[in-house]
Amino acid sequence: MARITGSWLSGPQAGLDNGQAEGAYRGEALGLPASGPGSLATSWRRTGGLLADWLMAGCISLGFVGFNSQHLSSVVLMVWFVVGVVTVSLFSFTPGQFLLGMRVARVDMNGAGVVRGGLISVGLWRAVVRQILIVFCVPALVTDADGRGMHDRATGTALVLTR
Repeated sequence: MARITGSWLSGPQAGLDNGQAEGAYRGEALGLPASGPGSLATSWRRTGGLLADWLMAGCISLGFVGFNSQHLSSVVLMVWFVVGVVTVSLFSFTPGQFLLGMRVARVDMNGAGVVRGGLISVGLWRAVVRQILIVFCVPALVTDADGRGMHDRATGTALVLTR
């Protein structure tokens, strides 16, 4: 019984193979630095960026439909989705991520698990898939040993610091 529950109660380290050691810091397996520009963003900073994006989308939506609309929440979601896809595909960051010094970077993996080619722009299809997965929240809340959300793992991206 302990083995069954240990696989999900023990956290992201439980998913590592027996011969595979956890990195000394988050992002080491991806070839990212331990701190400073290019290192993985913390959960608090990621949450702050998302909150800033939602507030911005809410303000824009109020201009479209006003306070008393029954469709306000749907319009906020649509504005947030479109702004996220457009800005991440063009600039590799959303306005909230930019304010907090983060950007979405594509991490190409070779067989050894090392970043090949450094930080690469995300592109349209990755931005769309990433944004769709964030809408459902669960992939963003479930993280791996490096602290990347499942939406980032699915799209081969990582949220890294710019400053």
